[in-house]
Amino acid sequence: MPASPPEILVPIPPEFAADIADRPADPLLAAAPDAAAQPLSGEQWLARLPRILAGRLTAWDLTLDPDVPGAPWAGTSALVVPVRLPTRRPAVLKVTWPHLEARHEHLALRLWDGAGAVRLHAADPRDGALLLERLDAGRPLSAEPILDACEVVGGLLRTLARSATPQFDAVADRGARWLDTLAAPVAQVPRRLQVQARSHLRDLLDSAPPPRLLHEDLHDGNVLAAPSPADGGEAARGPWLAIDPKLVAGEPAYAVAPIVWSRPEATARAHHARVHVRMRADVVAEAAGLDGERVRAWTFVRLVLRAVDAAGRGEAGDEVRARMITLAGHFAS
Repeated sequence: MPASPPEILVPIPPEFAADIADRPADPLLAAAPDAAAQPLSGEQWLARLPRILAGRLTAWDLTLDPDVPGAPWAGTSALVVPVRLPTRRPAVLKVTWPHLEARHEHLALRLWDGAGAVRLHAADPRDGALLLERLDAGRPLSAEPILDACEVVGGLLRTLARSATPQFDAVADRGARWLDTLAAPVAQVPRRLQVQARSHLRDLLDSAPPPRLLHEDLHDGNVLAAPSPADGGEAARGPWLAIDPKLVAGEPAYAVAPIVWSRPEATARAHHARVHVRMRADVVAEAAGLDGERVRAWTFVRLVLRAVDAAGRGEAGDEVRARMITLAGHFAS
């Protein structure tokens, strides 16, 4: 007889399931020789998810913590479930739909070992499952004043920039593709921005320092307050820790852009938007000890690349495309 499906121990948020269900298997993951998990469509992964959760709860001797407000938490590609370790210490079980960006998360978290980032307790890369310390989900850095958040992000960027091992994708390797992307005219993106971004990109790649391991999506929404000492927190690690790393090997100046395009409502309230967004980049650069000119150049390039990518999504990308073009204009020469 076929094995009966596991008991549904964790409710899957309907909005999360609906968003994942229509996704095809990630073709980029299929082409990656070092991918630990086989590519699965969203529908296939959702069918396996209850078994993955049940298996990890058993293997790691975890207890569900059902009374945490708002849990389980769902991101764009992962479900995060509050649990208790055998010692009763709070933790979270994170299970991610297999895609290229997520395949090396466990490697980076092991390298960082809790310095500037959430601590990894255990990992099962084949199932995309991570057992992580539980941070304070009720205190995201995005609730802090934006320039204060920029200072924190700069400090974390400095802490997280480590020597990169060969497994991680390199900005240098992506650069040739980006040069081709920017060379092809896109009607919905001003040509002058593409031309200038391509020129900056060529110069940045030609003069790049040795690459470091970077969290390329480091913004205030991906930073949470560290756990309290009562929950195993360590004061020496600082009050804020990064989560959900997207990994790349490159120069740290490349990693500043996400805090510039984050929190659009704060940009909209600014009396002078150009001064405001450039100040964000400058505050991060100062806190991280980076060259301000390279930070502004990389930020401009990434804004234009993001506008081009959004243009390729048609009407679904119109809002992002328009916002990236406006922001890029504030960094244009």
